[in-house]
Amino acid sequence: MRKQVRIMGVPVDQVTLHGAYDSFQGFIDGSDCRIIVTPNTEIVMEAQNDPSLLNVIEDADLVVPDGIGLIYASKIQGTGLTERVTGVDLMLKILEYCHQHQKQIFLLGGKPGVAAKAGENIVKKFSNIKIAGVRDGYFNPEDVPDILEEINNSRADILFVALGAPKQEKWMHQYRNALKVKVAMGVGGSVDIWAGTVKRAPEIYQKLGLEWFYRLMKEPWRYKRMMALPKFMIKVLLSKK
Repeated sequence: MRKQVRIMGVPVDQVTLHGAYDSFQGFIDGSDCRIIVTPNTEIVMEAQNDPSLLNVIEDADLVVPDGIGLIYASKIQGTGLTERVTGVDLMLKILEYCHQHQKQIFLLGGKPGVAAKAGENIVKKFSNIKIAGVRDGYFNPEDVPDILEEINNSRADILFVALGAPKQEKWMHQYRNALKVKVAMGVGGSVDIWAGTVKRAPEIYQKLGLEWFYRLMKEPWRYKRMMALPKFMIKVLLSKK
């Protein structure tokens, strides 16, 4: 049975990484395109003022708690989220599955050349995966029909979409009925990590839930986006009071 909690009105699945992976395995055997989204605190904050984004999250088949702020908020509210499930970790688990079962993937998004490089590095690590296709994220609305046809003709089992949040979530939601893949997942910067253009925070930062702080040190110009976390926590504390 699927269990969800509400964090500031936004539904989030009460799952661990293992549980999210189990859900994925159920999706891959289905006939329809299933959508996985990985909201962090910034996306939850944005959904407060964007009904269309909230609707996208409501309609997703799996919503994992990517942001550490969601875990803190859940503890404050007593709603039962126990583990942060990052998109990059879940993507890795899915790639392991694809390697074991010889599945095909399609990478959509990133700057020119990034998806292709990510595909090369994925195959180096997981030789049984077939890269069915890659496409960068620089396209116009009129290009979408051709992109959908390219994805479907590739016979990919899984589509990883790295258009940045919330664009990638809205894109998957809008075209899910036109996609023939079994699973579409929004992965944001995970494709950049696989391409080697961005480094993930060291493990100590990951364990302490401070990946956001590591990114801020490396990319100080992101400080305005990082302000979403303290604003989010203030809202959580006020709502609790």
